[in-house]
Amino acid sequence: MILYWHLFLAFFIPGILGYGGGPASIPLVEHEVVGKYEWLTTQEFSEIVAIGNSLPGPIATKMAGYIGYAEAGIVGSIVALFATVAPSLILMIGMMVILMKYKDEPEVKNLTKLIRPVIAILLGFMTIRFGIESVEGVGISYTVIIMVASYILLEKVKLHPAFVIALALVFGAITGL
Repeated sequence: MILYWHLFLAFFIPGILGYGGGPASIPLVEHEVVGKYEWLTTQEFSEIVAIGNSLPGPIATKMAGYIGYAEAGIVGSIVALFATVAPSLILMIGMMVILMKYKDEPEVKNLTKLIRPVIAILLGFMTIRFGIESVEGVGISYTVIIMVASYILLEKVKLHPAFVIALALVFGAITGL
């Protein structure tokens, strides 16, 4: 039982102190699992980080899942994963409680009105950047084909976005993009 508590602390503390997400918490996790609990050597930890970086998804949860499993099996993996996401989860629930309590206040409504245009502008810039990179990568003709086909499938045919993405991947595989 104490091992589960140590696993929890080893990933919960870096989750609280590692402002900036997974990459910022890597040295803190290393301090816990290599320095404090000595579950891994520095070499083993660096290999886990390298493997974790090569896989999709957040690095902190991949490291927690692997190290938790290596130390205490499936339950250890679950404990370490929960400890990794618990700080964010607690903060989000706390913020949601506060937001729900004050959702009808004019300040909160005005804040929401200000956030929406900022998000729209950020999404617009991201779309422009993706478009430019697509034209540079595959050319204007393929970019236009994918854009027009995606628009028709999403807006006119009302196809689910996951299917549109899958079709774009198939198109890329067929055309060798």
